[in-house]
Amino acid sequence: MNKKILVVEDDRSSLTLLTYALGQEGYKVLAASDGFAGLKIAQNDNPDLIILDVMLPGLDGYEICRRLRQSPQTATVPIIFLSARADQGDKDVGLKMGANAYLTKPSDPSTILAKVGALLASPNWTTDRKS
Repeated sequence: MNKKILVVEDDRSSLTLLTYALGQEGYKVLAASDGFAGLKIAQNDNPDLIILDVMLPGLDGYEICRRLRQSPQTATVPIIFLSARADQGDKDVGLKMGANAYLTKPSDPSTILAKVGALLASPNWTTDRKS
């Protein structure tokens, strides 16, 4: 498999859990704990998928998503928001910024892994933006 997943998450325990769960499934995990570092890794390391928190130091997840969608290099990389912000308005903003999915914390690792697998397997991931 060896697909690269970038996780941008400032909560150490959430980052550890995601890194472990994704690693157990054979994914190579790249990690960043702030928005600027996450954006730089996304631009330099060509991840196959990005998992973004919304509330991050530096740049927030919405701004990172917006910038990634504007760049031809990262415009087609699937993005999943994983955030404690659970209001429908927050979800709507995330999807409007270009995310493929918006999951709320806490999320069961199996739910996250299922969404990651589905997006990586889908040649038409842009049509998966309903969840």
